[in-house]
Amino acid sequence: MAKIFVYDEFSPQDNAMLQALYSRSPLSVETHVDKVRKAGSGKFMKRFYVGYGHSSIADCGSTTIFVEKLSILADKALQDWPLYSGQETSTRYVDMSKQSIIDPIKSVESKIIIKKWMDFYIGNQERVGDYLKEKYPIKEGENENVYEKAIKARVFDILRGFLPGGITTQLSWHTNLRQAWDKLSMMSHHPVKEMSDIAKEILKNLKEKYPHSFSHNLDKSQEAYRKFTMEKFNYFNPKEHPKFKASTTINKNKLNEYKQVFSKRPARTGLPIFLAELGNVTFDFLLDYGSFRDVQRHRNGSCRMPLLTTKFGFNDWYIDQLPSDVKKEAEKLIKEQIKAIKKLKVSPNKAQYCVALGFNVPCRITYGLPATTYVTELRSGKAVHPTLRKISHKMRASMMRMFPELKLYCDMDLDDWDIRRGLQDIKEKK
Repeated sequence: MAKIFVYDEFSPQDNAMLQALYSRSPLSVETHVDKVRKAGSGKFMKRFYVGYGHSSIADCGSTTIFVEKLSILADKALQDWPLYSGQETSTRYVDMSKQSIIDPIKSVESKIIIKKWMDFYIGNQERVGDYLKEKYPIKEGENENVYEKAIKARVFDILRGFLPGGITTQLSWHTNLRQAWDKLSMMSHHPVKEMSDIAKEILKNLKEKYPHSFSHNLDKSQEAYRKFTMEKFNYFNPKEHPKFKASTTINKNKLNEYKQVFSKRPARTGLPIFLAELGNVTFDFLLDYGSFRDVQRHRNGSCRMPLLTTKFGFNDWYIDQLPSDVKKEAEKLIKEQIKAIKKLKVSPNKAQYCVALGFNVPCRITYGLPATTYVTELRSGKAVHPTLRKISHKMRASMMRMFPELKLYCDMDLDDWDIRRGLQDIKEKK
């Protein structure tokens, strides 16, 4: 019978080395654990690291990084990685009114633009909340506390569209040591200073804590290549972009072999991952930057990083949810802000700190069939932000046209109000 051991008390480097020794030694992990304890943390890896492929060992040791007071733009840059795991502050549940704001332009004009966005966000919370209570009155039997939380969450759903890109947030990043190096070695060449500075600072901290895993010799040609690709191709910023488009490389005839795999699949069950070999599905669409952040959370594929600009317009949903008097104020503000942002004599990379999250950005996502099915179904639910939910419904329609034999479990109810939003909380048990 197999013997099972669970060891999680060791440092990431020692834990990685414990795993690596399996490939060079027939001895039990119990023997290696004794060596770790006798050698002391960090020293064990130093004894055995030489002569072994660096990357594969670093895959086996993980760490958690916490970053605070970075802009939402930098937050997305750090999460722009297929193997990112972590959490961030949600603009849909947290009042962002007291968050500091990063303004790399630091001009009188940029400060005014940012202040106007924040004044609208802060000044209309109570008015929008009262309007929502008229629109969605509490029903008999509904819990008042849950209802109040759901209303508050809906207020943030609407007004988060007026937060500037420079609003700060916080995130955690749980990663193995190899992925940390691979991601940060690229991000340290990011074309935006805040992002490159964050990457360099994280690398500095990791090197101090895990010197044996971050002792890379920097090759000049590799560094030049990283710099070139980040500066030229980091942002997906086409001049024109379709409102919605779906395409696929999947051979539809191949699907016939798996008819039973589709027909027998129950709800809330993923398709087997081997179906990814059939090909990819690509969706191009416009979506506000606030909701793009939720699309980017699905990393089992490719999700291009858009540049936040005003050229694709402000998403109508945010404006349509406002009471008539506030709606007029919002429309006037948006027009004024677009003109003011255009007058800023700075690069688009810097200007995005002044652009609100409600502006549409060009999105391109590419997934295999299992991941496409998962994202389409998950993002169709009522708890999903309505602007993204609308895209999910379009994805479903495209999927059914391309693959009519596919079974999809999507919530197609047009009513997107759900009091259960008020239950989605983390609180201390009493």
